Amino acid sequence: MKVFVTGVAGFVGYHVAGQLLAGGHQVVGLDSLNDYYSVRLKTDRLARLTTEAGFSFHKGDLSCRTTVDGVLQAHPDITHVVHLAAQAGVRHSLADPCAYITANITGHVVLLEAVRHLEGLRHIVYASSSSVYGLNEVMPFRESDAVDRPGSFYAVTKRAGELTAHAYAHLYGLRQTGLRFFTAYGPWGRPDMAYYTFARSIMNGTPLTLYAGAGLARDFTYIDDIVSGVLAALGNEPEPGDSRIFNLGCDAPTPVRRLVSLLEEALGRKALIEERNRPLSDVEATWSSHEAITDLTGWRPEVPIEEGIGRFVAWFRAYEAGLADS
Repeated sequence: MKVFVTGVAGFVGYHVAGQLLAGGHQVVGLDSLNDYYSVRLKTDRLARLTTEAGFSFHKGDLSCRTTVDGVLQAHPDITHVVHLAAQAGVRHSLADPCAYITANITGHVVLLEAVRHLEGLRHIVYASSSSVYGLNEVMPFRESDAVDRPGSFYAVTKRAGELTAHAYAHLYGLRQTGLRFFTAYGPWGRPDMAYYTFARSIMNGTPLTLYAGAGLARDFTYIDDIVSGVLAALGNEPEPGDSRIFNLGCDAPTPVRRLVSLLEEALGRKALIEERNRPLSDVEATWSSHEAITDLTGWRPEVPIEEGIGRFVAWFRAYEAGLADS
């Protein structure tokens, strides 16, 4: 396969590209390297990929049609697309909603409008989000649930991406699979995510913010399981014109207080906790049913939260120490 990976310097994009390259596939990566979070982290990820044979990188904005067309003209033999580029962050969508329109909606349309002309295109896998379940209260979340009560503008844009994919599949016969990621975590993760900010606070001896409520929980899914799910979906092509959606989660929600305890144990320090009311943009809990993708591909999550946090902390210590020394 020759795979076009958007958002290749992002958390999931970096790991997906690495696994594809390890499997002998070619990867064409695109990323804008924006500064929503540490550009240094993104360039450090990218530096590891650029040492691999079969990898080529293009810096640019996915919402720019000229940029995307230029990449495809340089690589007309692309056969698969893994679309992961997005403006991330649920709460930030309250501060800058227009950035989400540009990256998550315009970018998705530009991508599909460009790649639909590739003669050898076989399959598009794209990232959606558990956030589309919004204010749903019945758990676990299933793909058959209604998703018309979003709790954030970020969720609105991710649901719009799913509808866009469906329209392009219907109109142009594109094979597409959307994956609703449930709280990916692990080494090389995003420093704006709770588990990362908690780890930094615990290490630095500064207070961390914990939202009040015993029911606060997330279906934390280790990055290796996310990647294996992406690749399982990518290798299972639907029929032409089919647009399908699957959950990609651990089916084991962890209370956020339990996450803090695991980080305390792994770091050997106690957390200083400040409680606040949960913002309206944050749902109380997420819980994934992964029966549909398991039935189709055999994929199952394998890494329990205890093991995953241990692996993350080992990487976190080494990486943060390197930052301090540089």
